[in-house]
Amino acid sequence: MTTKHQLYKFCESYAEERIIRIKKSINDIQESLSSETKSSAGDKHETGRAMLQLEREKLGQQLAEGERTKQVLAKVNPDQNSSSIGLGSWVKTSKADYFLAISAGEYKCEASSVYCISAGTPIGKLLIGRAVGETIHFNGSEIKINSVE
Repeated sequence: MTTKHQLYKFCESYAEERIIRIKKSINDIQESLSSETKSSAGDKHETGRAMLQLEREKLGQQLAEGERTKQVLAKVNPDQNSSSIGLGSWVKTSKADYFLAISAGEYKCEASSVYCISAGTPIGKLLIGRAVGETIHFNGSEIKINSVE
């Protein structure tokens, strides 16, 4: 049986692994930049360095986004239950189950699966503030909210 704590841990692991991957890539680029020696083809060397620096900047932005994701996740309390849907809610609908925290993909366990989504996703925006028994319309489908934990 899946619990909100398992869903939270899944999201937490996803966020941590993403940050570790990005930091490793940044370190690899740093090593490439520092180990690259001045070659006789000056322009080619400078172009290579510039490309590495652009990649490092892009990874820096991804790292900042990863840190923001962790901050959002820190606001989720898996022990809290509410009648209306909000951050940290596990929503079971007629179409799928959703855990509103961060966009971490699909959590599969036994015969069921739960989509870990951010409140900023299109379906997340429709679910926020709703309650059991209400119906939302998404992508031409009518989706009934069966339960909220």
